Amino acid sequence: MCNLVDPSTYLRRIVNLENYFPVLLFILVGIGVGVVPQVLGRLLAPFKPDAAKNSPYECGFEAFEDARMKFDVRYYLVAILFILFDLETAFFFPWGVAMRDLGWYGFLVMLSFIVEFAVGFWYIWKKGALDWE
Repeated sequence: MCNLVDPSTYLRRIVNLENYFPVLLFILVGIGVGVVPQVLGRLLAPFKPDAAKNSPYECGFEAFEDARMKFDVRYYLVAILFILFDLETAFFFPWGVAMRDLGWYGFLVMLSFIVEFAVGFWYIWKKGALDWE
């Protein structure tokens, strides 16, 4: 006796596509959130550049000059330090949520992280990296 299996049933049994619907929906919503505002901004926003809009804002040097000119790196240093310490503080939130489950070991590990964080902040402060003249 030959046991014939319907190919569609066999395929459905191997790859259950209904299980991937949330993942597909997540990807589509992510693409929509990233693309739709950009397209709407391009279509609806007025495009009227003037001297004020093309002037240097935060970076401190003209945008359309020689690429080999000297520029002040303090802005970039402060920006990098902000991002670094901002990301480090992001570790405090999951630790605070799971603190009871982590016990004393989790507390001591996080305490050592906070000490390292404070020493790094003290070091960049003493080096003058946060001073803006």
